Amino acid sequence: MARLLHAARTDVGMIRSGNEDNFAVDVSESRGVFMVADGMGGHAAGEVASEMAVQIVLRELHAVQDLDAADAGKKIGAALKHANRSIHDRTITEVDKQGMGTTASVLLVSGSRYLIGQVGDSRVYLLRDGALVQLTKDHSYVQEQVDLGNLTPEQARYHPYSNVITRCVGASPEVEPDVYVGEVRLGDLFLVASDGLTGMVDDRRLQQLLMARTVPERKVAALIAEANGRGGLDNITAIVVEVEPDGAPRAEVTTQEMAAVPEK
Repeated sequence: MARLLHAARTDVGMIRSGNEDNFAVDVSESRGVFMVADGMGGHAAGEVASEMAVQIVLRELHAVQDLDAADAGKKIGAALKHANRSIHDRTITEVDKQGMGTTASVLLVSGSRYLIGQVGDSRVYLLRDGALVQLTKDHSYVQEQVDLGNLTPEQARYHPYSNVITRCVGASPEVEPDVYVGEVRLGDLFLVASDGLTGMVDDRRLQQLLMARTVPERKVAALIAEANGRGGLDNITAIVVEVEPDGAPRAEVTTQEMAAVPEK
């Protein structure tokens, strides 16, 4: 049997006056749901969109326990589509909500499987055996240019349009989420994050911080501190989920040791 150790936090960052990110965690004995939504739209509308998305998706996925069921992936897609319709309807009926939308990245972990539903450029990563892999693919202008061979990943990172997304929840009457499925192993670590983290901290540094021998709460704190230390240009949200065997001892280090994780 495995248990899911987890921590989640959002931070306004160093520049923004408000936080349009939202996150949600729903963990039972048999499975966990972890979601990050990064809203957009201004005048608090982005915050409304991201909050609606996490509430609707979590409610619809609450009863999903068996990820081996044939319709589990469809239920994730359906939940994101329902959130999309609800948010889009509100943009039509409320003038001050026009143009609002949100990214949505939702991770379900149960038994030996994970499922991911994805819209936008918030990301899900997997750290396994010391290697960090981005499981999701950004719905963004720069990612399209990378796919076409017009930009390298490094150029995309610093491109002036790096924050332009091509798909989001709420902007159009319909949206097509990407759904990913994979195997879970003991020792796996998942990171679900908004681009306020991944846009400030490159994958190599994320890997170093996530590999530290400490509890998820301190890893989340270190990730947010790193993003703020590099400028904190956007709201920052991070969820860390570790898959451990029942009864495994919890690692502890001091705050000073965590802050001293070296860059290599």
